[in-house]
Amino acid sequence: MAREALILARALERRKRRNRLAEYRPYAKQREFHDAGAEHRERLFMAGNQLGKTVAGSFEMAMHLTGRYPDWWRGRRFDAPARYWVAGETRLSTRDTVQKLLLGEPERPEAWGMGAIPGDAILATHRAAGVANAIDAVTVAHVGGGASTLLFKAYEQGRGKWQGDTLNGVWFDEEPPLDIYVEGLTRTNATGGFVMLTFTPLKGMSDVVGMFLAQD
Repeated sequence: MAREALILARALERRKRRNRLAEYRPYAKQREFHDAGAEHRERLFMAGNQLGKTVAGSFEMAMHLTGRYPDWWRGRRFDAPARYWVAGETRLSTRDTVQKLLLGEPERPEAWGMGAIPGDAILATHRAAGVANAIDAVTVAHVGGGASTLLFKAYEQGRGKWQGDTLNGVWFDEEPPLDIYVEGLTRTNATGGFVMLTFTPLKGMSDVVGMFLAQD
């Protein structure tokens, strides 16, 4: 009996690790950021290091991709599969931050599914060229039927790589250059989609920061 109980406990723990989304409970500032999405297309979570900005972004993106919204959710909802971009400054930083939080440890493919996106919702991953263990795109099952698509981008790719697509949402982790931000926002115009940013203001009163502060 003890052995069976141990096996069951280990199985439950594995299942829990592969569905971290079900356990997410935001603190007050994260909750405020999520709730604001119900009314605002553009949102900025600006705070110091290690205060849960990227964590909040990763779990919100997982909710939109899967359609698995918790009972406490008061933010925007997507009831059907949609298309999204997430990005950081470089392909390496994107891999080591947003990809890691969304999927799991980049260097351990067997751990993909232990991030914010539940393991049972990940239908396919497509590796990026030129960056070890980096993912270019993920296909995610949506509870409404069909699949959402998530593509990973980087600011270093330049404005030209940010043109042409039509998206339901864009998540910028770390502050983007203004021209990249404008291109990301433009990609959501046709759908009325959202843009969210999570970063520490290391560049001071930049054009992007000033644009949000001017709205207060």
